[in-house]
Amino acid sequence: MRLDKYLKVSRLIKRRTVANEACDAGRVSVNGKVAKASQDVKVGDTIEIGFGTKNVKVEVLAVLDTSKKEEAKELFRYL
Repeated sequence: MRLDKYLKVSRLIKRRTVANEACDAGRVSVNGKVAKASQDVKVGDTIEIGFGTKNVKVEVLAVLDTSKKEEAKELFRYL
């Protein structure tokens, strides 16, 4: 699954366009490397997102095409 879509489905970022812009600005990295929005995300990857002064680091536990709000929390684990 594309990185920008995963960020939206997991609700780490609310909108796909915002996720796309964050990737283009270099604020998102996967496994320690700055990632483009089109990069594939798979189970076991580590994603780090820079939100202003705060960094969020998560591990991908599952990849789903769609998810409900309650299921979204089960797609990743905070590190």
